[in-house]
Amino acid sequence: MSHRLAPSISPDTEFFWSGLKEHELRIQRCTDCKTLRVPPRPMCGTCQSLNWDYVVSSGHGTVYSHIMPQYPPLPFLQYPYVVALIELDEGVRLVSNLCDITPEDITAGLPVEVFYETFEALPSGDELVLHQFRPAS
Repeated sequence: MSHRLAPSISPDTEFFWSGLKEHELRIQRCTDCKTLRVPPRPMCGTCQSLNWDYVVSSGHGTVYSHIMPQYPPLPFLQYPYVVALIELDEGVRLVSNLCDITPEDITAGLPVEVFYETFEALPSGDELVLHQFRPAS
């Protein structure tokens, strides 16, 4: 099993991490003005409300941009390692990994879809489910 560093989970992000375990990509939403926000945070930047819920994303979007970090190489990552900014169909952008594609084939606007992968969280050894993206089928 591949490894990833364990995320820092707070009361404002717990819904997101729980959703990944259920294979749902959850987006925080202000219940007062309906603004979607990524990353999750306690207060709405639009109306300053502290009230929120979430919506489940379709999991579809496009590549907005990407990078391929190489230095320093991390022993628990497989290279090439592509970090992409994904613009979801719901209108928000999310950072994730882009898999199942050669780096030279990645372009801005490439249609992608989410999938879920299980890792061993470091340093705890717990199971960690993360969202990943691949070219849309």
